[in-house]
Amino acid sequence: MNLKVKVVDIEGYCPVYEVGDTFLIVDGYKLSTEKPVCMHSLASLMPYYVAISHGINPEEFGLGDSKVAYVQCLDPMRKTGGGTVTFSVYREDE
Repeated sequence: MNLKVKVVDIEGYCPVYEVGDTFLIVDGYKLSTEKPVCMHSLASLMPYYVAISHGINPEEFGLGDSKVAYVQCLDPMRKTGGGTVTFSVYREDE
């Protein structure tokens, strides 16, 4: 199952993403993107992407509603002067 990851909010400044950017996780493990992807964002997705791609409800692990999970990157913007990005993560069939 494919997952779509979409940038829904940026607090501060992010040198990589803009609101609305997307990338895919195809077949549960292949990253597909047309633009660069930040390693911080991948680290924030790692604990959850397999469960979501297998249809486990994000609400069950406190990350959203029945169809969409929300995670944010690991950049502590208040200390780094960078930006904290919030992503929605959902199965592409939904």
